[in-house]
Amino acid sequence: MTAREIFDHIHDFGIKNQNPAVVAKYQRYFKEGYDAYGLSQEQTASLVTGILAMPGVDQALVLETSILLAASPKYEMTVIAIRLVLHYQKTWTTSTFNTVEKWFSVGITNWAQTDYICGELMNLFFKKKLVSLDSIGLWRTAENKFQRRAAVVSLIKPMKISTDFQPWFTFIEPMMHDPAREVHQGLGWFLRETWKKQPEVAEQFLLRFKDTAPRLIFQYATERMTAEGKERFRRGK
Repeated sequence: MTAREIFDHIHDFGIKNQNPAVVAKYQRYFKEGYDAYGLSQEQTASLVTGILAMPGVDQALVLETSILLAASPKYEMTVIAIRLVLHYQKTWTTSTFNTVEKWFSVGITNWAQTDYICGELMNLFFKKKLVSLDSIGLWRTAENKFQRRAAVVSLIKPMKISTDFQPWFTFIEPMMHDPAREVHQGLGWFLRETWKKQPEVAEQFLLRFKDTAPRLIFQYATERMTAEGKERFRRGK
């Protein structure tokens, strides 16, 4: 069994089980476009189980296959790559992270893929101490806007178990004027979550940028605040 054969097996299954109605249902959530087969979660899970049971399939082959999957425009391909890699989490090394990092240079074209990578894989990389803020420092200026989004969304779960938020704020500070809407949403989401944990610290950070950073960041970041609280973050005239 080769990486290409596994990829072709998944693609053939996707073609045979296409569901245009499902694709149409989710299309409206993706401004950048949504290219998918329309597979159900059950079908995707069944594919993953079947692949892992194939003769000769191991972590090395899965990582090799994941590059091909991430390069595919089909949404489910990246989902399957994530689930396959996740299966071997007990034996991950920094090379596992390096492979996932490559996904952004060959593919990853929407926010859902990005956030799934962050929530399922990046969170565990941090937890296992296989990555640090330094490991993803270059993500902040990556060409792929979804890798830049991942630089901040990857921090949400690790942040929630920390007490010193200053390193997180120092890390995202250079991103506060990023040009991409998807990055603004990610920053706002992260800042909203920090505000829930340490409101005063988060507000001090936000106030520094209220007159210069994109308003979408503040729309998300202040979502849970009272009307009076939100007023403090209006841009000055």
